[in-house]
Amino acid sequence: MSSAANPATEPLTPTAYIAEHLQNLNNIGGKQEAIIDFSVIHFDTIFWTTLMGLIVVAFLLLAARRATPGVPGRFQAMVELLVEMVETQSKSIVHGDRSYIAPLALFVFCWIILLNALDLVPVDWVVGVNHFIESFGIHVPHHKLVPTTDLNATMGLSMSVLLLVFFYSFKVKGLGGFVHELLTAPFGAKWYLAPFNLVLNLIEYVAKGVSLGMRLFGNMYAGELVFLLIALLGSIWTFSLDISMFGLVGHVIAGSAWAIFHILVILLQAFIFMMLTLVYIGQAHSHH
Repeated sequence: MSSAANPATEPLTPTAYIAEHLQNLNNIGGKQEAIIDFSVIHFDTIFWTTLMGLIVVAFLLLAARRATPGVPGRFQAMVELLVEMVETQSKSIVHGDRSYIAPLALFVFCWIILLNALDLVPVDWVVGVNHFIESFGIHVPHHKLVPTTDLNATMGLSMSVLLLVFFYSFKVKGLGGFVHELLTAPFGAKWYLAPFNLVLNLIEYVAKGVSLGMRLFGNMYAGELVFLLIALLGSIWTFSLDISMFGLVGHVIAGSAWAIFHILVILLQAFIFMMLTLVYIGQAHSHH
């Protein structure tokens, strides 16, 4: 734990408490100053994103291997409902070969659910894990658990979706068809309208990528801040206030209510990200 939250170096304040929990473990030892800085590596984001992805792959492989043609058990029934939901959505949106698109959408949906679900882990457990790791002589100054509260992660996911959109545009329409669409849609094939068409299409692609990543980041970051404020409510005795019992009761009630509501946010944000991924790839299959 860094000195920002260490009473031995400076008084613990609510601002320092929140800042500590929102700081990533990176290779520069401080905060990322610029929005785009490829020299900064967030090790905690990479670790948890990779781990959750491997868990999803293992989960889907287990479901595929345990599938039986007879009456399904509860686990198989749950997975079949999930697969059927994703297949139905992909069939209605993407008109073309869905051999890889539907499995991709299923993976994205499950992956983001797990990434978002890390937000349900109590915020101060992370500090406890840091102290446990440091007992083995490994210093971990910061540790941010939820990858989707890191703009780098959500923008990385959205840019990956944008690359898939370009891939399927080239695959379905060919290079000539894709360039022709950039220069002729939406105002028509008149040569003097080509610059306006190109600018509008480029703006549209940039807006798709940015909005997709910012939407997921904004919702999950706001949810994390609420959890931190609730945690402060349960720890107000730390800040020399004589209402610790009220804070404890309020913390339990508010924390439970927000966690229950946040489950809906977790599922909804994963569903929206999956649906927009399908919509953007479906648009890549369509001809204007």
